[in-house]
Amino acid sequence: MIHDDDFLLLSALQHYVFCPRQCGLIHLEDAWEENLFTAEGRVMHKKVHDVGFESRGKIRAERNMLLESKEYGLRGKADVVEFHLQSNGDWLPFPVEYKRGKPKTNNSDKVQLCAQALCLEELTERRIENGALFYGKTRKRMEVCFDQLLRMETIKTINELRQMIASGVTPKASYSSKCKTCSLNDLCLPKILSKTSSVRSYINRMVKESCENI
Repeated sequence: MIHDDDFLLLSALQHYVFCPRQCGLIHLEDAWEENLFTAEGRVMHKKVHDVGFESRGKIRAERNMLLESKEYGLRGKADVVEFHLQSNGDWLPFPVEYKRGKPKTNNSDKVQLCAQALCLEELTERRIENGALFYGKTRKRMEVCFDQLLRMETIKTINELRQMIASGVTPKASYSSKCKTCSLNDLCLPKILSKTSSVRSYINRMVKESCENI
């Protein structure tokens, strides 16, 4: 049984797949900076959560729903969980996560959604095969199949994230094109730190250069 203090946030899985260093800065060092993209995402989620409960024929929607898995040690909220009426009278959960931009080339959003499905399966004791990601830029839903490959990647991510949190060590910087849109760019300094062995060596080099210029 996973201790209550060791539960992971569902959102941290998305951060970890997108960038382990970003995840470490947020969840180990409590670092956060707002930019245009995070502000737009925050406003979008607020609008989604403000709607509350909805019922439309064979679909019921619960917004900002609390989720938890004792098996995997996960906790967090789902933007929307739709419950679809089945022919046998059961209501099958269908998680929907809202994202500001457009579909990503990595599986960060899919892993977060799959983790929500794992929580819902534990809660309802039902196998959940599908969910959806809604992207604000395209204004379209992208259906996600929770196949064996995605489930394995999600469980692997959970284990790796738990190891990182337990270690207390933020991963080293590694610069890539996705750094340009990251709100933590100025705190992370990926262009600089990816070329040096540590923050200390970077500071020492800067001090040395300053002294030479005096």
